[in-house]
Amino acid sequence: MIAWQMLRFAVGGLAANKVRSALTMLGVLIGVASVILLLAVGNGSSVAVKESITSLGTNSLTVSSAASRGSATAAKKLTVEDAKALASATDAPAVKSVAPVVTTSGTALYGNISYQPGQIVGTYPAYFETANLKVDKGDYFSADDVLNSRKVAVLGATTAKELFAAEDPVGKRITIGGTPFTVTGVLKTKGSTGFNDPDDVVIAPLPTVQNAFTGFGSVNQILVQASSAEATTEAQADITRILMGTHALKDATKVDFRISNQTSLLTARESTTKTFTVLLGAVAAISLLVGGIGITNIMLVTVTERTREIGIRKALGAPRAVILGQFLAESTLLSVVGAGLGVLAGIVGSHFSVVGIKPVVIPESVLGAFAIAVAIGLFFGSYPANRAASLRPIDALRHE
Repeated sequence: MIAWQMLRFAVGGLAANKVRSALTMLGVLIGVASVILLLAVGNGSSVAVKESITSLGTNSLTVSSAASRGSATAAKKLTVEDAKALASATDAPAVKSVAPVVTTSGTALYGNISYQPGQIVGTYPAYFETANLKVDKGDYFSADDVLNSRKVAVLGATTAKELFAAEDPVGKRITIGGTPFTVTGVLKTKGSTGFNDPDDVVIAPLPTVQNAFTGFGSVNQILVQASSAEATTEAQADITRILMGTHALKDATKVDFRISNQTSLLTARESTTKTFTVLLGAVAAISLLVGGIGITNIMLVTVTERTREIGIRKALGAPRAVILGQFLAESTLLSVVGAGLGVLAGIVGSHFSVVGIKPVVIPESVLGAFAIAVAIGLFFGSYPANRAASLRPIDALRHE
């Protein structure tokens, strides 16, 4: 009965100052919604990166040059010959396919439409299977196209849409840097990770891209497909052995190339996104702290305004615990209502993409943000409540 009366008095006290109470709850709402939404963005980023990496296939390996790190040895960049050595090795059964890759940029023209794709890739047909790229329209280019340096290209879904809109690109001719390319196919959509668009790409035979853009020097990387996910470790050892031979290296600690598998990439990216999520959570937690300070200020003002009321109630026999409970109930009620609305706002907000990332709500963040907000209400409301309960009746009655 006493608890019910304290709650009723608390509701009445808050209702008497609707605007002030609403502003206080708004502060708590923003804090809780920020925690939920920002952690959801961090989690969504992590999920997007994981999907992007795993979409390459769990048996994919990427070989890149370590020459840029300034090794003490005579560092050698990766070449097409390195890729051919890997592909033709008879003592490397774990290596299923090999695709050297060069990348560049340029502006594509079709009719009066001009568009710059995110990336122009020169490679072998094995690249499509290794990178898990599926064709939606038309077909891939062939090994014969590579052998004869034909000017053909496969477009990513984004590039095809930008250049052709609703028109079928297959068989049409585009021009990149003055070189005409005939479109043989369009890839299925892979989806954006929020940081780049894997569908914004033009893929053409390696010799064609080298001849038109990059020259016949080194390649950016070599994409290798292991025979299975379980064979990636064996394939990595075979790659290291073969490339040490082509680069005339005898000391395994001084290799001028590095090999990344999807597991190592995923671990590195997850570590980065975890740090990013913690940073976002820390920023959002400041909003909760600001909301708590707001509760303290509002409750101190409330105690000051209601000093005479407190004096009358104490003079009529209201015990200290009742006064304390009433003001604690008011601060807690502000937190509970504000936190509840914040949870609702955070969940609703998570249905919208933020900077290209689809937020993924963490259930623990919802419960945690709500519980912390209520705890903050109790903590920051305890000082004003204790101050009200400690007033002497005679002093309170004299207050103007």
